[in-house]
Amino acid sequence: MTQKPIKIEPSILSADFGHLADEAKRLEQAGADAIHIDVMDGHFVPNLTLGPRAVSAINRATTIPLDVHLMIYNPFDFIEPFIEAGADCITFHFEATEDVEDTLAYIRRCGIRAGLSFRPETSFSMIYKFLTLCDQVLLMTVNPGFGGQEFLSKMLEKIRLTREFCDKNGIRQGGVVLPKKPGSNLPPYDIKVDGGINLETARLCVEAGANILVSGNYLFSQKDLKIAIESLRNCL
Repeated sequence: MTQKPIKIEPSILSADFGHLADEAKRLEQAGADAIHIDVMDGHFVPNLTLGPRAVSAINRATTIPLDVHLMIYNPFDFIEPFIEAGADCITFHFEATEDVEDTLAYIRRCGIRAGLSFRPETSFSMIYKFLTLCDQVLLMTVNPGFGGQEFLSKMLEKIRLTREFCDKNGIRQGGVVLPKKPGSNLPPYDIKVDGGINLETARLCVEAGANILVSGNYLFSQKDLKIAIESLRNCL
């Protein structure tokens, strides 16, 4: 199994919404690799959260990348507003649209990273079909919609299958397929997990093949955010 340095994306859903700019600055100073921003529409998931104006405010407060996770129907219609707001990556759900390939392609044409997310119940057979069409996959390790849920251990097998498929078929960063020959230094494919991530579940996910960890409640509940981020990054 191929591994790469672990990246940590704190979920700002767990931050103090009354001080989003300050929280974004605090995450940057604590060493976060990116800020994960959950966008919910109250239809695809039973909750409402942030829109483009909030993303724009966060973007003005920090220089680290913003990874916008759309848990909404018709994600294609919202690509441009979130890019204008400062998104560096847009990830949307496979289950939220029938235009998966067109949406991924359009995000990439706009010059930012494209990600595709999958609910826990979605079959692995749907995941591997899209690995070469996007820059990362996001495997939800809880049912999307609310923070603070318990980690679903059944997802470890999907993480493992995804990593093994990428390694076996030479799928590397950005969905590039490399010929099976020595000497390539293109980093392994990005597999992100989100939901119930703490020090223990982070270790399990990394062992299974994940290399980007989204964590909300766990990180924001720690006294020292910098130490907490480094602990997750070095969870093995």
